[in-house]
Amino acid sequence: MSDSTVPLAGEVGSITVRYWAAARAAAGVESDVLPASAGTTLAALLASVRALHPDRPRLAEVVRVCSVLVGDRPVGSADPGTVTLHPGDTVELLPPFAGG
Repeated sequence: MSDSTVPLAGEVGSITVRYWAAARAAAGVESDVLPASAGTTLAALLASVRALHPDRPRLAEVVRVCSVLVGDRPVGSADPGTVTLHPGDTVELLPPFAGG
């Protein structure tokens, strides 16, 4: 886990972001825990993820193509600005996988 955090609106809890495959390699960590409040959007969270790892420029590119799960719920093609997160949520960033 990363030791540093980037605050989101009105800290009251945290959201865990887990990176898979190429996203993990690009982030350099398995996961991050980011402070968050009810009503934080996925767009804000992803901006915080990019800001948390400024020394990992490939991360922004990988995150852009990731499928996203909030808990076990796929976000799909929803606008990240309309996806509301809550403290305690886990966000999974899954890059495209080859093979199968």
